[in-house]
Amino acid sequence: MSSSPATSRPSVLFVCVHNAGRSQMAAAFLTHLAGDRVEVRSAGSAPAGGVNPAVVEVMKEVGIDITAETPKILTVEAVQSSDVVITMGCGDTCPVFPGKRYLDWQLEDPAGQGVDAVRPIRDEIESRVRALISQLTPH
Repeated sequence: MSSSPATSRPSVLFVCVHNAGRSQMAAAFLTHLAGDRVEVRSAGSAPAGGVNPAVVEVMKEVGIDITAETPKILTVEAVQSSDVVITMGCGDTCPVFPGKRYLDWQLEDPAGQGVDAVRPIRDEIESRVRALISQLTPH
């Protein structure tokens, strides 16, 4: 069994204010779909106490369990150590560092919404994550 030289994996940071909905769904999809090909982080500038229950529910519907996830605080270190930083249309500001790729995904906020309203947001996030994977890991 020969070992190939280690290649650095691209890293992606998803940011929204509470890290309880959109960024959690995006991180879960990227982890689920890309596996260990991409390093995934998510964070918020004002993390909520827990992940939005409607978000947990709609992710279970597609076979992804995020019940154990907890919202995390956005740190300068997380931004510095990520290749791509994606904000989720929440007007949140991130520290800007040269050489990073910044994207803003305009997405409706699932906060306070029921599962019927959150499903289309989930589906839009999945579509964007699939496109992102094809850009980050060309085969």
